[in-house]
Amino acid sequence: MKIDPEGRTLGGITGFLAFVALNVMYIVSCVPVVTIPAATSALYEVTIRYSDDESGRPVADYFPAFTRNFPRATLLGLSLLVPFVMLAFSTAFWAASPEPLAIGAVIISAAGAVYVFAAFLHAMALVAKFRNGFRQTLKNALLLPAAEPVRTFGILIIPITVVAITVIFPLFWVIVLTVAFSVGAYGTAFLFRSVYARYDAAPVDEDRLGPPQD
Repeated sequence: MKIDPEGRTLGGITGFLAFVALNVMYIVSCVPVVTIPAATSALYEVTIRYSDDESGRPVADYFPAFTRNFPRATLLGLSLLVPFVMLAFSTAFWAASPEPLAIGAVIISAAGAVYVFAAFLHAMALVAKFRNGFRQTLKNALLLPAAEPVRTFGILIIPITVVAITVIFPLFWVIVLTVAFSVGAYGTAFLFRSVYARYDAAPVDEDRLGPPQD
């Protein structure tokens, strides 16, 4: 019997194990909490690259990407996650209020929280894909949810679905701990690539994300 190392079955098993390892690496690197932005950016970097005809080495490239992206990702994460937490707290506060007008505050706060969280995800992917400065990356991240609402909805629905299923079915934690983050990031990688394909910026050479080409 001869085993073909390039065979589909073996390749599928190898790929699955790589995603399991990547998922564990991501969870471990998120434990300090403050490293969540850098870890998310690194996860996006390796999965965006891998989604392009399976190029790159997701496991081997993860920690170099984490180290490289840490300064920008952390600063952007603080700039966006702090407002997100404040808006989420405001949503919960007004939702518990008996005031008749509280429903309006709930809607505004919730919409703001969702928008800022979407901007955070875009920011982490922009750090992963481009080498722009802090101000330009933040500007692009805040503009993209409005400029790309359909794709942004797809980017948001994956983590929201994972959280919702985990709350409803606690056994889903097994999936979360094994492949949920890595596979979810791989799925959103195609959406991020489709967003960036509409813009004329090069990954390294351009200083900003250019306007969509007609």
